[in-house]
Amino acid sequence: MAAENIDDVVDGLAGIVREAGRAGDRAGYFAALYRQVTVEVRTAIHRGLFDDGARMDRFDTHFGNRYFDAYDAWRRDRGGPRCWREAFGLLDDADTVIVQHLILGVNAHINLDLAVAAARTGPGEAIHALRRDFLLINDILARVVLAVQDSVGALSPFMSLLDRIGARTDERILDFSIRQSREEAWYNAVLLAGQDEEEREATLERLDIRTAVLARLAARPSGLVRPALQLIGATESDDVAAVITHLDSAMARPSARQGPG
Repeated sequence: MAAENIDDVVDGLAGIVREAGRAGDRAGYFAALYRQVTVEVRTAIHRGLFDDGARMDRFDTHFGNRYFDAYDAWRRDRGGPRCWREAFGLLDDADTVIVQHLILGVNAHINLDLAVAAARTGPGEAIHALRRDFLLINDILARVVLAVQDSVGALSPFMSLLDRIGARTDERILDFSIRQSREEAWYNAVLLAGQDEEEREATLERLDIRTAVLARLAARPSGLVRPALQLIGATESDDVAAVITHLDSAMARPSARQGPG
């Protein structure tokens, strides 16, 4: 699928969520999170919160198409970027818990796709005009992550165990240091925006390898985190369709926590 605008991105994600729900496909977990972020970005565009709403529509469309391309490549022949193959390759693994599926999607989309989309939206020196709007999305992400965290907590009653063993708090696990990752993505976007085609290919190869390594660390953590995740997996909901529905309605719930922005 290929989106022409942000409305197409929302519709494409909604289609993946619906199909995943019918098929019991865990691809719907990240798609549900991503759909809600995109809806919030679209709302911010309509409210005039960005410096350049039309530019942000283009940016979000480039960003969404990176995900759709990876999703389609995986469905077609198990292809696509390494980091997305790591994420999609665990969709049939019942031992991978809900929050890990979310982290794997966030990892690939922010640590690889975000820089590419930003550089394509603002090539050359034009990238610098995108900075403020790029940062504003951090607040939108924070708000959605908090709401989705409530859903994950309801679906995974032992998520708090990760606090007690000294891992990141449950919110920070799902947060995945989003602000830091987006700051690195901005640096890479500026780099890509000023490179020629050969240089960009080399940079993308490096980013994909690094992001795939991060995916493997998230999928197979060491130390006490591993048995904690096993306990979480043994107690969280295994009804994939119900989990997708719950995650996809996180922002619609009256209890959804409101963050900055």
